[in-house]
Amino acid sequence: MSDRGASARINARLSGALSEFVARIVGVSGLYETPSEYIRDLIRRDMERREGQVAQDAILDGHRDLAAGRSFVSSGDFKTDMKTLDRRESEDWK
Repeated sequence: MSDRGASARINARLSGALSEFVARIVGVSGLYETPSEYIRDLIRRDMERREGQVAQDAILDGHRDLAAGRSFVSSGDFKTDMKTLDRRESEDWK
């Protein structure tokens, strides 16, 4: 499933309330034409949510670094800044 062009078939059994719920939102009067369309949308939304969580976690980490005094003035050059960051981290930000 790691190949971008490849597709995979996933079979899942739904019973009771789950099956009834999908039946209500799929079809002529539903939000989706097919159960597969609904599942693909759920997966896409989950991917977006998880990617957003990664970004939010990175922002919080940056805030924690600032609050702890782990910051420096950027040189304007990414490579130079990364060397400074590595040095500071190896010295435990002293």
